[in-house]
Order: sequence, then C-alpha cells, then structure tokens
Amino acid sequence: MGAGLACSAPEIEESVGSAAVTDRNGLRVLTINTGSSSVKSALYAMGEREEVLFSAQIAEIGRPESWLSMSGGDRPANHERTPVPDYGTALHLLQDALAGRGLSPDAVGHRVVHGGGAYSKPQLVTADLVTALEALVPIDPDHLPQAVQAVRAMEQIYPSLPQVACFDTSFHAGMPATARRYALPRRITDEGVVRYGFHGLSYEYIMSRLAEIAPAEAAGRVLIAHLGNGASMAAVRGGVGVDTTMGFTPAGGLVMGTRPGDLDPGVLLYLFSQPGETPALLNTLVNKEAGLLGTSGTTADMRELLDRERTDPRAAEAIDLFCYQAKKFLGALAAVLGGPETLVFTGGIGEHAAPVRARICEGLAFLGIRLNRRRNEASAPVISRSGSRVTVRVMNTDEDLMIARHTRRVIGR
Repeated sequence: MGAGLACSAPEIEESVGSAAVTDRNGLRVLTINTGSSSVKSALYAMGEREEVLFSAQIAEIGRPESWLSMSGGDRPANHERTPVPDYGTALHLLQDALAGRGLSPDAVGHRVVHGGGAYSKPQLVTADLVTALEALVPIDPDHLPQAVQAVRAMEQIYPSLPQVACFDTSFHAGMPATARRYALPRRITDEGVVRYGFHGLSYEYIMSRLAEIAPAEAAGRVLIAHLGNGASMAAVRGGVGVDTTMGFTPAGGLVMGTRPGDLDPGVLLYLFSQPGETPALLNTLVNKEAGLLGTSGTTADMRELLDRERTDPRAAEAIDLFCYQAKKFLGALAAVLGGPETLVFTGGIGEHAAPVRARICEGLAFLGIRLNRRRNEASAPVISRSGSRVTVRVMNTDEDLMIARHTRRVIGR
C-alpha cells in the first residue's frame, strides 16, 4: 500500500487543508467511475462554476477490443483502439492524457458501488476504508475489486492527493427498517444481509436538480426510474429515499441489460443443484448472461432491440418483458408513496427511448400518469399531458458531477 493510504491522521489533515485552499480558486477534482470492464473519468474545476476540463472513457478493459475516448484541454478529441489489459494500465493512460494536456488534479473522487452497512456518507480514503471495501468484495464481486484497484492505482500515480469514496448505497441509508429488511432469520440480517439499494449518486443528482427547477416537486412524492444497462427505481418522499427496487446487490429488482432482476430463490437453488454448477458460474449467469441479452439471445442494447423488434420475435419479447416488469415495480413504489406527484425518467434508456417510456406508462392513467405523445417522442423535459395529476419528466443524470461535489465537500471539511 502506498504512503497516502497508510498515512497518519495529521498527514491527511495537512493534505486536505492544502487542497481546501485550492478550492477557493477552483478545486480540480478527478472523478473515477469504474465499471465491470470500463472506466469513465472527468476532471472538474469546482470553483464558482462547475466546469468539465477533460473527460475520458476506457472500455472493454482486459479484452482484445479495448478502446479509449478522450476530450478536453488543448488537444483534439481522440477515439482509438488500444490494448488495455488491466485497470492499472487504464489509469496510467488517463494520467498520461492529462499530463499531455497540461492538466492535473488536486483531489480524486471515486464512485464505489457498495458501502455495506458501515458507510452511509462519502468518506476520505484511508487504509482502514480500503480494508473494509476489500472485505465487501464477496457481496459485489463485479464492481468492488475494480474500485479498490482504482484507489490503489491513483495512490501510486498521485501519492500526495487526497481521495474520496462516494457510495452508491448512501442515498438509500435513510430507508425505513421495514423496507430494508428481508424475511430471514435475524442472525443473518444482523450480519448485514439487508436491502441496500444502488444508483444512489444518480438519484441524488436528480433530486438536487429537481430542487433547482421545481422545488415544490422535489419536496413532494417523487418516483425516479433510472433505466440503463443497469436499471432500478426509487421512491422518494420529502427528499428522502423510502424504497427502491435493488436490494442486497445490484442484481435484483428490474430486468436489466445482462441481469435478470428479481428471481425466485428456488431458481438459484435449482441451478446450483445441477452437475458442474459453481458459485462463479452462477455469478456469470446472473450478472453477464441474463436480462435483455439472455431473453433476446442477441444483445443487451435497447436501441438494437428496438431496431430489430419488428423482425425478431425474441427482441420483441425482451422489450415487452423489460417494460412489463418496470410497470409492475412502478406500481409497487407508487403504492409505497401513496401515489407519486412526479415521475422522472433518467439513465440511457430512460432519457432516450421514447417507446419504452410510452409502454411503461401505458394504462397508468388511474395513477394520474398520462403522457403527451409528441412531447414524449421529442424527449421533452416534461412529457406528461397538461393538467395531469402526475408530472412526468425526462432528466439527464450526472453521477460524475455528484462525485466531484461530494469530493469538494469532504475535502472542505
């Protein structure tokens, strides 16, 4: 472990104090958002204005078809295929790109999918925090190892900079106990086998933006549908998350790109009883081979499925299943709220797939959800009919900006 992660409390305070001085002139925060085979990153100037100085995406890490795309600084944007065997290589490429553009960060903020029961707020990265995250890897083996690798790589690349971990589970930490609990023996739930919820950085950004453009709505009953390759919904009352569709891991809830969503536990017991089946194979099945990909047999990309729908019955079935399950969960969360006053669609599918939004909302007039067809097809900011009881919005989310904001706040403290 590098010196920064293992440094004592006074050393951390010294580095944080130095960065806080920079904050008055515009703290430069490098955000790191790791996926199962990708890294998204951006460098923000967090002064009076929040400005993106640089952005990058490195995808298909560890695969022959890996590629990177970068823009910002005084160089033209570039998109190229290049070997990226691991996350360490990816982050060194990121450092080289920043240095080549004359850019450098003052702090690093990470998206960490799972914070377990111990971390309900963004945290300054310490050696103890890294150890705790490593202990959580069995809960989320598809995201946490990459996040830990990124933290360690950034410590080697920028040993003097403070790092902040921002947890996707934090937004849901205020859910009522009943919404968090599984009907399992208490010896199990007391060990932390509860519903945590995810996509919290996205939900937090949406609520902060809603508070800016429609404060009365943000203070009311809001249902948010974050629909993308990973998909979930959250019920929010008075700005506080009260329930969500994902649970102990990001594999539960809605149908997703490569995840099945909620399953009868007996399905997994049956599969595990088959000859040759192992936990690792089941993990691959549940996280990488199911969902839209498994149902269609061709792709997890909703755009491609919509293009093939008329000629491919399996593509049509995958779309129908996605929309049906989303509508069912929407109804359940509407009941939790006592009826939503605002419905927000966000995420790649939620923001761009008008046919999906229309199918999910079809037949929900009894809840006060009625779409204006032209507004929906144009992906207008408000797509509900005038006078509808529920305002339906399409909003762009920005997890990276939320990470940058949290990093600035933590370092400011």
